[in-house]
Amino acid sequence: MYYKIAVAIFIALVAMGCNEEKNIEISSESFTEKELTICENTRCPEVTINYVEVFGDTEVSEKINRKIKNFILSSLILGEDTEPTAKTIEEAATGFIEAYIADKNAFPDMAGEYFAEISVNEIYTSADHLCFEMRQYLYTGGAHGYGTTTFLNINPQTGDELSTEALFTNKNEFTAFAEKKFRQQQEISADQGINDTKFWFENETFYLPESVGFTRDSLIFIYNQYDIASYADGPIELKIAIKDAEPFLSTD
Repeated sequence: MYYKIAVAIFIALVAMGCNEEKNIEISSESFTEKELTICENTRCPEVTINYVEVFGDTEVSEKINRKIKNFILSSLILGEDTEPTAKTIEEAATGFIEAYIADKNAFPDMAGEYFAEISVNEIYTSADHLCFEMRQYLYTGGAHGYGTTTFLNINPQTGDELSTEALFTNKNEFTAFAEKKFRQQQEISADQGINDTKFWFENETFYLPESVGFTRDSLIFIYNQYDIASYADGPIELKIAIKDAEPFLSTD
């Protein structure tokens, strides 16, 4: 009898432990080229990185921090590589600066110094959802630089990424709803083709960016330069109020 009671209490405690929210904390961090040894006696291009780091539950925080760091390392890649070989932010920034020095030595009359601005900010937090806004802007020669804004949605209980499909009950239905909002915002009538004005959606069909940002009040979709329009048009933002999108969301 006592054994059965003890087992029941043990199972209850385990169940309670499984249902507890993961305790994680988020702190702001920063890095600049001034922290690098290579820049002590050399004029270096500016590298400014502002990001967040997650602490607390080790397994969860490591997963999230790995995703954030990979974005930063990937943003500093120059050349044809698509996957970062650097293991640390310092190493990636050093590689960016060394690439600039090599290009400057090869082309002494090169106008303008390279620079990199990278940021990762937490813009939404709930018990089952974290959203990070991830921005990068690099200038590596030419007429202008190029930047992007994307979003990273995370389950704070597991540290796993929440796919866009997992955030909506029916992605296709929401896309049709979002197109109406986009047309209203851009003053494109329902009987016009989506590309009849300045846009160049592939196959003349409206689609959403790959990632979605969440705030307390809105969903944010950002088409980066060249995604659906020219560089001169700049990033194009579609913002939808949470109250309007709520019927399509699978999370609170």
